[in-house]
Amino acid sequence: MGMEHPDSLWYLSHKTLESLALTTKDVIESIEHLLLGRKQSKVWKAPKAVITPPDGRYMMATLSAADDPPFLAVKALILNPRNRQRGLPDINSLIILLDSDTGLPLAVMDGNWITAVRTAGLSAVAAKRLARMDASTAAFIGCGTQARSHLQAFADLFPLREIRVFGRGSTNRQALCQAAEKLGLLAITSKSAREAVRDADLIISTVTLSPELIPFLDARWLKPGAFAAVVDLAASWLTDSMPAFDRIIIDDIEQEAQMPTPLVDPELVSGDLAGLINDDMTGRCSDDEKTAFVFRGLALGDLALAALAYQRARHLHKGSEIER
Repeated sequence: MGMEHPDSLWYLSHKTLESLALTTKDVIESIEHLLLGRKQSKVWKAPKAVITPPDGRYMMATLSAADDPPFLAVKALILNPRNRQRGLPDINSLIILLDSDTGLPLAVMDGNWITAVRTAGLSAVAAKRLARMDASTAAFIGCGTQARSHLQAFADLFPLREIRVFGRGSTNRQALCQAAEKLGLLAITSKSAREAVRDADLIISTVTLSPELIPFLDARWLKPGAFAAVVDLAASWLTDSMPAFDRIIIDDIEQEAQMPTPLVDPELVSGDLAGLINDDMTGRCSDDEKTAFVFRGLALGDLALAALAYQRARHLHKGSEIER
C-alpha cells in the first residue's frame, strides 16, 4: 500500500463497504491466502476472548495479524437477542485495522458487514471442498443477515435453482425470499424445519443464539450427499444426531481446544479448515458422503476481509479520512 500518513486514518461505513463490489471469488481467495499463510507461520492469531453475562448477551473480541498483507485486525462484537425489540440488529461490531509492522492505525470499519461477508466466505471455502458441486437446492434455517450473505455466496458457487426457508420472523423470511428471486431462484417457505432440509443439497443454519433456544434440527433428516454449513455454533442441532454426519470439519482445532464447551463431540471432528486448505485431508470423498462445517468464526477471516476492503477502498478512493 505504500507509506500511510501517520496523522490520519480511514473510516469505512457499511454503505462504503457494500459499494466496493467485492466478489465471492475475491473473498474466498483472500481467506485461502491467509489459511495457507498460517501453515508457513506468516499469519498469527490470539485466542478468542469471550464474555457471557447471565442475561444472554454474548461479547467477543478477536485479534489476528499477518505480514502478507501487512495488517493487524481487532474486532469487538456484542450479540444481544433483545436488540430486535429496539429495532436494532442482533449483532453489532467494529473492526480496527493497523499496519502490522509500524503499528500505525489505518482504518476503522463497520464490523457487521465484514462479519456477515467473512462468515459466508468461510462457509464457501469449506463448501468448495465438502459439498457436491452439482448442488441445486439450499435450505435456510434462520433467515437474517447471515442467511442473506450465505445465499449470495452459495449462489455464486453452485448451480442453485431453489431455496427453502424456515425461520421465525416474517420480515426476514420475505427479505430472503426476495433476494433469492432477484437471483432467479425459486423461493419456498417451508412449514417445518424437517420439510425444509430433508431433500436439500445444502443446509445453512443461522439460528440466533439465545438462552431460550432449544435444539430442533436433526442431522438424520438430511439426505445422503448433503452438506451443512452450521453457522450457529450447532446450538440449533440435536447433539445426539451429529454422528449422522460422515465427516465434520470445524474452523480451528487449536481455538476449539481453548473453549470451555465444545461445538460438537471432539471425537466426531475430522479436522479443521486450515487442514482442508493445506491438503492435510481430502475434501468430499463420495457423492453420498454427508458432511458438515461447524464453526465459531475465525479471526483470520475478519483480517482477510478487512484487509481486502481497505485495499480496495484506498484503490477506489472511497471512505472518510479522519484525523488521529
